[in-house]
Amino acid sequence: MALQYDLVVIGSGPGGYVAAIRASQLGLKVGVIERESLGGICLNWGCIPTKALLKSAQVFEYMNHAADYGLKVEGASYDFGAVIKRSRGVADGMSKGINFLFKKNKIETVSGVGKLLAPGKVEVTKADGSKETVEAKHIILATGARSRELPAMPIDDKKIIGYRKAMTLEQMPKRLVVVGSGAIGVEFAYFYRSMGSEVTVVEFLPRITPVEDEEVSKQMEKSFTKMGIKVMTSAEVTKVDTSGPGCKVTVKTAQGDQQIECDVVLSAAGVVTNIENIGLEELGIKTERGRVIVDDFYRTNVPGIYAIGDIIPGPALAHVASAEGIICVEAITGHHPEPLNYQNIPGCTYASPEIASVGLTEAEAKKQGYDVLVGKFPFSASGKASAGGVKDGFVKVIFDKKYGEWLGAHMIGSNVTEMIAEVVVARKLETTGHEIIKAVHPHPTMSEAIMEAAAAAYGEVIHL
Repeated sequence: MALQYDLVVIGSGPGGYVAAIRASQLGLKVGVIERESLGGICLNWGCIPTKALLKSAQVFEYMNHAADYGLKVEGASYDFGAVIKRSRGVADGMSKGINFLFKKNKIETVSGVGKLLAPGKVEVTKADGSKETVEAKHIILATGARSRELPAMPIDDKKIIGYRKAMTLEQMPKRLVVVGSGAIGVEFAYFYRSMGSEVTVVEFLPRITPVEDEEVSKQMEKSFTKMGIKVMTSAEVTKVDTSGPGCKVTVKTAQGDQQIECDVVLSAAGVVTNIENIGLEELGIKTERGRVIVDDFYRTNVPGIYAIGDIIPGPALAHVASAEGIICVEAITGHHPEPLNYQNIPGCTYASPEIASVGLTEAEAKKQGYDVLVGKFPFSASGKASAGGVKDGFVKVIFDKKYGEWLGAHMIGSNVTEMIAEVVVARKLETTGHEIIKAVHPHPTMSEAIMEAAAAAYGEVIHL
């Protein structure tokens, strides 16, 4: 006999598990189908364990620069295995936390691979090959994404690796080539360089962190170069020869082909959605360019079937998937949620310096026809940044001159991923530049750079 639920969620990442908990809070009987570990990629192989690795790198960096703070640390070293073990321990703890939340909210977990059989019906294939049927009036697809494989560099998890393997390497590579400079590529480049690897970043587009404001990209490249990371932009890996003891990487550049020798190549050129073999074609669920098409409340074209997270159009970010999951189940249960504003989604990169941004870049704002006011405050003028020895970077804000609308903010520096939420909330509340200037910020803090940048936009800055 089939297991019966009001709602079934396929996938327990930050979209799936959040949707499940909110649905349970709203009175639905919920089952979650998961083929691996609760928490999905984010908790087990993405957001959380990478931050644990980055913290180890940051602490090691502090130890190596202790003299800058008047301190002495002799013979700073690390145990790479212990660094990896700590990261895995953090991830395991978070996954167990989801298990606790599921029990607390009376959510049942069905282990296995889910596939749609019909509206209201899912087949689950267990690890031993046996099958089970699960039935529910509502089904949410939250199957996430995986590393994209480039034709010139098929992942073998030995010499050419994806982000999962990059978190569990048995030994530290002496030389590493990172292909792609989005958040994943930049974070791993920083981690491995901080721990002592020779690192080269290869980016196909003209600048690293290409989705960020151009000034942020320039600052990141400057910071990376200062760290000793080699950055190659407008460059393409055309071949990786793994026949020898290491890798010979052929990179096509404007100056001709270059060859780089390394131990490991990390493919960080984006992600691919997990939408194969989940029953989409059989049910006629519409997809476009590898994404499931949904409306503002995440309904597919087939009644009773919904999709959220990385498998639908929009930014592939954990916090976006969580927000989509909540909106989806609130709509299912007869509430009237507000559709998600995709123009007010923060993006964060957790290297050192950190990057955080929301809204339009300066170039995008001008392209859209806005007459803009731009303010910029460098952390070199910040008392807190000077005291902390983290003067690299700045806060840049963009306002519409006519109405004072906050169009965007772009930050690079220490702790900016914690600061960006102020801008997200302010934009949600339709706050103007002058309201930010008049909102008293604590001193000394990194966050007062936001107020100073806003003041700079209006010609009222004090500390520049």
